Amino acid sequence: MDMTPFEQSESSVRGYSRAYPTVFASASNARQTAEDGTSYIDFFAGAGVLNFGHNNPRMKAAMIAFLESDGVAHSLDTYTTTKRDFIEKFRDVVLQPRNMDYRMQFTGPTGTNAVEAALKLARLTTGRREIVAFSNGFHGMTLGALAATANDAFRKWAGVPLTDVVRLPFETSPGGDTAVADYGAALRNASSGLTPPAAFLVEVVQAEGGVNLATPAWLHQVQDLAREVGALFIIDDIQAGCGRTGSYFSFDGMGLDPDIITLAKGLGGFGTPIAMNLNKPSVDDNWSPGAHTGTFRGQGLSFVAGTVALDYFTDDVLMSAVASKGAVMRDRLEAIAAAHPEQDWEVRGRGMMQALDTGDGAFAKRVQQAAFETGLLIGPCGTGGQVIKLIPPLTIPDEDLAEGLDILDKAITTAGVA
Repeated sequence: MDMTPFEQSESSVRGYSRAYPTVFASASNARQTAEDGTSYIDFFAGAGVLNFGHNNPRMKAAMIAFLESDGVAHSLDTYTTTKRDFIEKFRDVVLQPRNMDYRMQFTGPTGTNAVEAALKLARLTTGRREIVAFSNGFHGMTLGALAATANDAFRKWAGVPLTDVVRLPFETSPGGDTAVADYGAALRNASSGLTPPAAFLVEVVQAEGGVNLATPAWLHQVQDLAREVGALFIIDDIQAGCGRTGSYFSFDGMGLDPDIITLAKGLGGFGTPIAMNLNKPSVDDNWSPGAHTGTFRGQGLSFVAGTVALDYFTDDVLMSAVASKGAVMRDRLEAIAAAHPEQDWEVRGRGMMQALDTGDGAFAKRVQQAAFETGLLIGPCGTGGQVIKLIPPLTIPDEDLAEGLDILDKAITTAGVA
């Protein structure tokens, strides 16, 4: 396989290609095939984009029909039939059954754009500058979202100060059990020197941050403080949403009422780029026409595929499968951890986002390499890359899931416990 064009002409910033040194030629559901014919089971799924698998046949058929009928592929924010179809379907399938009243802002084309728009709207709404974000959080790579991101490995490349963010410990981090209450007490103290923030930005499941899970009680504490001090409560559901945790939103059933919800990744269904914020009408009213724009906010193919993706949420079939497959993943990871009791590894996750925290980034990288060499794609995450995260397509066949878990188990043995 000729990798010379990439190595000679593509930017040094490329990253995933270094972990997966091959040339992929085709993909179907939970498998990618290299041009030499090697098949890989995909437990990474485009960093959580491909919830419905590579080249989902339902979406592919709809997209082909759209292209053959000369559908409007690019539309800025003009009205199109495909956008109308998506808006109506999302309203009917996702919002109305939950009695949720939100406006849809298409920010496109990726998650960091959604976060940037949310932060801008929060500052516009409140007239304040600071955003409360949490340790281990990941929200994107553009400057505003990067300021809210905690990982120094990403922050150090900014080249400018990343300001106007108050960092609190996430619930599972040291001090996280009292930090929100302590911060609230400080805000109530007129001599603390602190001023109220514009918003609290939080992930229910910190995906890139190491698959750290917040409890409903803690999230309500954050929401309640936001309400008390006149700040917005923003949930970043970019990777944990769209069915990944076993329900459409990662916070379903928790009784939360965010002012803004950021969505992307799995929203487009096929891997086509789309990002969208759900804004409370009273918050959205602070926008003026054209106050936040972007060339790629109306991708026709993304609307077509995303509309088909919503069919998976009109019944409980897929979400029931996510629950059962997630249990299989968790049970296998717990068995792996139990086989190495001296390592004190931790298994955590929800639905089909499961992880093994090895506490050792170098070891996790060796596991990733051994897995790749034997036909499995995985992606470490968390501090120093010490967490092995598994996020296969939600549609993965049972036999591919079982085979992938077998490969992972062997890769851990091959990597050798440090």
